[in-house]
Amino acid sequence: MFIKGDTVDDLLKKAFKEIIDNGTEADPTKGKTKELSGVLLKLNNPLGRLSRTEGKGTIFSCLGELLWYLSGSNQLDQIQYYIQDYHKYSDDGKTIFGAYGPKLFGADGQIPAVIEALQHRNSTRKAVVQLFSSSDIKAPHKDIPCTCTLQFLVREGKLSLYTSMRSNDAFKGLPHDIFAFTMLQELAARKLGIPIGEYGHYVTSLHLYMSDLEKVERFQNEGWQEKVYMPSMPNGDQTSNVFRLLKHERELRQSNKITSQIHYDSYWRDLSLILKVFNLVKTKSFAQLTHVAQLIKDDELKSLAVRKIKASQGSGV
Repeated sequence: MFIKGDTVDDLLKKAFKEIIDNGTEADPTKGKTKELSGVLLKLNNPLGRLSRTEGKGTIFSCLGELLWYLSGSNQLDQIQYYIQDYHKYSDDGKTIFGAYGPKLFGADGQIPAVIEALQHRNSTRKAVVQLFSSSDIKAPHKDIPCTCTLQFLVREGKLSLYTSMRSNDAFKGLPHDIFAFTMLQELAARKLGIPIGEYGHYVTSLHLYMSDLEKVERFQNEGWQEKVYMPSMPNGDQTSNVFRLLKHERELRQSNKITSQIHYDSYWRDLSLILKVFNLVKTKSFAQLTHVAQLIKDDELKSLAVRKIKASQGSGV
């Protein structure tokens, strides 16, 4: 099955309908599902990675998970700061066996080698990151990679990314995966000095858990029409900005404040402020929220932050 759209919301709305209408029931490890087999999703514009569901707070967990990858970490406490239930997937209560960070950006991370291969010959078909390997099923683990490969491909002067997944939760996992992987795609494109192309996402088992069907129905009935896009990253290699954002994330997570100076352009400063909004909500420092949110320059990111503030205050979080 082939599904395409300009934004992640286009893909979600179509995929949810297909799964509900035509999916088959299955009972895998984590609970009963309805699933489609062999699905190719194509996102025409990778900047359409933000979903309206971000209004419920997903932008914060998406950004937190991306930074977990970029830091090269497999530590549970870092990702659990953003996604509380992640301890369910830890074998030892300290680390996540299937974490992507070490394989992407750790000591033996593959992303630098992939970019080097593209710099050497941009027509190569060997710029592939392998996340799932045979060793992942030699012993039982609570979490193994759902993503098999990421293949970066330069054609017609643009960098496209094609992801292959063995399994994907369409409601909870898919928006996170598209966000993180298209951000990696854009970072790689900036490093290479070329525009981004399209994003393709192949899934062998694209499914919805039966327990999430009511939430999916509410999403389908939202009635939104506008398309939401993230701003483009600045031109040039963004490595120093990533390191700075990682430092600010660590300071907020560990000390509840940013102690180092912020010298960003507006794009990276907005992401730092998004992290600050999440920290203020998490620590229930509601008095500062509105002021910090208003400092965000991009209208879409500011809107998402304001929705989070309203949701948190309304629920008494």
